[in-house]
Amino acid sequence: MVTPQGKSLGESASDLSGRSSDQDFHDLQRSVAPATRIGRNGHEGAKSHEFAKRLNNGAMRAHHIHQGHLAQETSTASSVAALSLHMIDRDARGTLVPRLETQIVVRFGSMARDGLDAHVLGARQQVHRKLVRGGQRILVARLRLGVHEAVLGAPASAIAGHTVALEDLWDDSAQLFDRLAGARSMAEAAAALEGAISERLGTAQGGGVQPRFALEAARRLESASVDVVAADLGVSARHLRRVFREALGISPKAFARLTRFHRALRDARHDSRMGWAGIAAAAGYYDQAHLIAEFRAIAGVTPRALVDELRTGPGID
Repeated sequence: MVTPQGKSLGESASDLSGRSSDQDFHDLQRSVAPATRIGRNGHEGAKSHEFAKRLNNGAMRAHHIHQGHLAQETSTASSVAALSLHMIDRDARGTLVPRLETQIVVRFGSMARDGLDAHVLGARQQVHRKLVRGGQRILVARLRLGVHEAVLGAPASAIAGHTVALEDLWDDSAQLFDRLAGARSMAEAAAALEGAISERLGTAQGGGVQPRFALEAARRLESASVDVVAADLGVSARHLRRVFREALGISPKAFARLTRFHRALRDARHDSRMGWAGIAAAAGYYDQAHLIAEFRAIAGVTPRALVDELRTGPGID
């Protein structure tokens, strides 16, 4: 069950942050579907309480990493594009970068219900800014494009732009919560999340034709129009758009736009020698003005302002 249209990452507790937003999210969640969570019975509640106590006492460590990427097991390399950890020690304005991929976000700490919760964030197309409360450990698994339905049991189009409690998608999520609650370190928690994703992918039945088709179309769209790609693949442009949206959660046009955005943002953050004109050309923009216009549309600020924002504050991406 997904949240109503419009209740996306920037409008709910899955902003990974504040108390007021958390309350809005849990109120909304109760109106959508009953949830079975850790803490709903005495045994699980005790485990959750002990987990939160260990976290608050500093027993769960991540090698003093405040923000960074964790290595992933080769067994899940085909399903997890990136696994990152964000350790939020104090309140800060957070910047959530839009992603083409669906993400599974696990929160540890007092901001999460019962000290531990997990949500699925669908593909999104806008930067969101929220107050991120301190005292949290946030583990983010970004799924590879094309594995969404196999791992989550729902098409990408059903979750794009939405935030969904993981237990509303996984009937067996209690097993994962038990593993997470019993973790003695964030590395152990990360391994538990990776393992659960791998198990889901391994037991998935079929459903792989449309994602493969959409991914092939996405590859071709890097250098050709929708009409040309559709003709090359032997389908109508309308069919291509429908399959693309269902499998990846966004339209071909939006996909191309966000792909350019991420190329430019990556180059701007990691190669200080490139000027903006060079970044624009390398990312596939017509010119520097085109780059600036699209950054303003996606992030609400200039490219330089967004890079500075991500450098000085927590960027959950």
